[in-house]
Amino acid sequence: MKFISTRGDAPVLSFEEVVLAGLANDGGLYVPETLPKFDTIEIASWATLSYQELVFKIIHPFVDGEVCDDDLKVIIDKAYQDFRHEDIAPLHQLDEKLWVLELFHGPTLAFKDFALQFLGHLLDYFLQKRQQRVVIIGATSGDTGSAAIEGCKRCENIDIFILHPHERVSDVQRRQMTTVLADNVFNIAVEGNFDDCQNMVKASFADQSFLTDGRQLVAVNSINWARIMAQIVYYFYAALKLGVLNRGGQSQKEIAFSVPTGNFGDIFAGYLANKMGLPIERLIIATNQNDILHRCISQNDHSKKPLEHTLSPSMDIMVSSNFERLLFDLYEHDGTEIQRLISDLQEGEMLLSEAALATAKELFESFSLQDKEMLEVIAQEFDRSGYVLDPHTAIGAAAAKHYQSSMVDTKSVTTVCLATAHPAKFPDAVEKAGEFLPDSRIPEPELPKHMHDLFDREERFQILENDLSVIHQYIAKELGV
Repeated sequence: MKFISTRGDAPVLSFEEVVLAGLANDGGLYVPETLPKFDTIEIASWATLSYQELVFKIIHPFVDGEVCDDDLKVIIDKAYQDFRHEDIAPLHQLDEKLWVLELFHGPTLAFKDFALQFLGHLLDYFLQKRQQRVVIIGATSGDTGSAAIEGCKRCENIDIFILHPHERVSDVQRRQMTTVLADNVFNIAVEGNFDDCQNMVKASFADQSFLTDGRQLVAVNSINWARIMAQIVYYFYAALKLGVLNRGGQSQKEIAFSVPTGNFGDIFAGYLANKMGLPIERLIIATNQNDILHRCISQNDHSKKPLEHTLSPSMDIMVSSNFERLLFDLYEHDGTEIQRLISDLQEGEMLLSEAALATAKELFESFSLQDKEMLEVIAQEFDRSGYVLDPHTAIGAAAAKHYQSSMVDTKSVTTVCLATAHPAKFPDAVEKAGEFLPDSRIPEPELPKHMHDLFDREERFQILENDLSVIHQYIAKELGV
């Protein structure tokens, strides 16, 4: 299988090359030249597979023999061996037609573990084969950083630098990154926001001259294709667990997914699952007040607005990088058009064509929620069922209920909300939500045993100004360049 850039001016790469490249050298994102397609009979036959076996079935066509089957199965088994639930991605029912897909049972309590545990072992495999040492540079709005560090800290051929916005992630999120004291792990607190961090990562890939000795950058953000690929799997897994198809491959129920998203990577994986053959009725984009995605789908308003800092910090993003991958499909793989659109966005505003927006609306709905409303959702769900939602998942649950209540016909759709993080990562939000209840309290969610001493561990990170040259000087110094 070959991979092409969304902007049309970068070399066509193999799977191994695209994993190690990350961002294309024309500034675009890599996508498969063609997608594998599965018929519903084949998909239905996977209903009894374990999560690991399903991963192999779905990603095997993308790998296309570049990792032998036995080695690929070992990589997959290693990737999910430290998940704390036997189902890997268990489902929890909130009401008759609403389920939560718990994606927080991995080592760092967030959905990023599904892709980054896999990517870490995959990188280790390729780099050992090549006898090559690389530098990972990534930006995080909260969860990617800890998951990337956890996935790569043991890799002998990797030095990893993670940029996070200083004092704009939760204490748990920060400590999950900064208490990993491995010699190859470097945490940088940037005096700026997530978009500043993300822009510096992209600029670093465009000009890697600050590195020498043949070193190259590798991406762990969702600009890396392997991240998106691994996340496709849990859409199939949830649908099969809920019996969307019978044994003959015929539809038994309709399913929608509500996805809390900031950078569009997680929901784009659902879009790919649908294109690969999984019948999905709707994908619901759930955002906080940083709502560029909701404004785009609902009003064709894809303009930049000032960033607002919220209690759902992982979605505090002004521009969603992975939306470019969807645009590439909506504009029929026209790289020139994508370059024009991105140029318009950089100037401040990007408008979709009527045809492109209409195509997007065939599958996507959108919804946004303010902090106060999100806290009320957490409180109401705890009061009703005793289940504690994290702030991002609460927005997803509200979006799901809004979608269900807005359906104009009588058909019944089962909706799955992706639970992207454990509520213990956001104790301040949970505490604030308790103020909406008569006793003014929701019990603080407990961190799992392997993190019980997180706030007693030594931290190590460097606070740096929001300046690309300063970041590059720091990285070069730590690498001994």
